[in-house]
Amino acid sequence: MKVVHIKEGPQRDACLAKLCAEIYGRSAGLSPLVLFTGVNEVWFQVDSARLWALVGRGGEIQALALLVLDEHGEGVTLLHACSLTSASDGSDPKQRLITELATKAPLRVDANTVEGEAYYRQAGIRDWRDGEGGARIGLGPRHPAQKNQALAATLTLDETAILRRFKHDVLAFDAQKQRFIQSLDAFPVTL
Repeated sequence: MKVVHIKEGPQRDACLAKLCAEIYGRSAGLSPLVLFTGVNEVWFQVDSARLWALVGRGGEIQALALLVLDEHGEGVTLLHACSLTSASDGSDPKQRLITELATKAPLRVDANTVEGEAYYRQAGIRDWRDGEGGARIGLGPRHPAQKNQALAATLTLDETAILRRFKHDVLAFDAQKQRFIQSLDAFPVTL
């Protein structure tokens, strides 16, 4: 297995659409489309997000992860990740991808539950801090933040602005919807 950075083009659109659909489900209203649109039109345009995949020996995509820069451009936050298959050895492809990313990138993860923190600990995230509202923030071994240093905020999308644009610009909404559907239909089995 190897980790692959999915760069520009139809493959990236297809993998991003698949990730959005997996995260939100097919009956989630506009949420998958809003994320797909924002990532493509904002974060990818300014190179502040990256899409990664865990692929098997035959190139089959087993897991996807979206990483987003922090406001200082020093660390990356795991925004979303999903497994697309079950590994033959019983391991979790998503967890394996997170483990690989933690060893290669200045990774930050956010956990809102004890189970979530335990999951990330199994993926190799060992440095934990208290976040807002009882959330826990985990830092991979390559994250540059020192023990008592405040963490830079992760970049965010203005989802309200995207929804407002969809409401007032029907052509833009239809174009993004078509792009999302076509990208989802074009999802490659292998990379």
